[in-house]
Amino acid sequence: MKKISPRTIAIICAFLAAAIWGGSFVTQRIAGEHMGAFTYNAMRFFLGALSLLPVIKLFEKEKPNREKIKKTWLVGLMAGGCVFLAANLQQFGIVLSDSPSSASEAGFITGMYIIFVPLLGLFLGRRARPLVWVSAVMAFAGLALISIGPGGLSNIQLSDILLLICAVFWAIHILIVGHFIDDISPIRFVSIQFLFCAIFSLAAALIFEDITMEGLWGGLPVILFGGIVASGIAYTFQTLSQRGLEASLAAIIFSLEALFAALSEAIFLGETMTLQKYIGGAIIFAGILLSQHKKAQSPATENTKMQFGKKYRKR
Repeated sequence: MKKISPRTIAIICAFLAAAIWGGSFVTQRIAGEHMGAFTYNAMRFFLGALSLLPVIKLFEKEKPNREKIKKTWLVGLMAGGCVFLAANLQQFGIVLSDSPSSASEAGFITGMYIIFVPLLGLFLGRRARPLVWVSAVMAFAGLALISIGPGGLSNIQLSDILLLICAVFWAIHILIVGHFIDDISPIRFVSIQFLFCAIFSLAAALIFEDITMEGLWGGLPVILFGGIVASGIAYTFQTLSQRGLEASLAAIIFSLEALFAALSEAIFLGETMTLQKYIGGAIIFAGILLSQHKKAQSPATENTKMQFGKKYRKR
């Protein structure tokens, strides 16, 4: 029997991570039926932080020095604040939408964070390639098809705006992590940022929402999925995939979560987008793929450029 190559295993792991993340959009929609957005994110990110502890012991066995630990906690605080804003905006966007295909639409709109990264990088003095601008135009054209119906601009929902802002915060999060990633312990950082996001979300839930045992118990399955599967397990698959794939290919595979979101919503909820929205989603996805197109580089060069932050997004 022929042995499976490490690269094939890495590709399989990347697809599994994307599939899990795509499915999490459906669980987020279901969670909104049982509890508020802040409550859900507090519970799932607390669980997500805990679920990464065994991953830390497996991949980061050596204890970092005091300076590195201090910086890891500081960057974790900043990034955790971004995750708090992005994740809760995403949850509100999914729950507030009156569209029956809110989960799949959210998957496509949130995926625009990949395009926002190079555009926001302009403020840091980084030049955006011409293809990025083409990708941005395509993505916003696709967004228009998803958001604008027969009623014209009046058909745009608050949920679409929240999801678009959510994508911007995911992009800011990536830029923050990409800037500090060489100075911190990456897996410890992810657990720490989840912890801070959970703390911020819990504080907001105590102020703005009613937390009930009935709601928590009813939403327990989606909390477990969001915390253990979409954070701990998917992150482990993600880490394994990054060891054998160049950054550009990994980013393309991870962006398939938008398609998996649409597929999981159709399978588990029986909901499908209209033809116009499918076309819009396809244009956004094409723009995402185009934004990742680069000239061929050697594997060594690609691996050197790989940024953990671009993959430590959410879920």
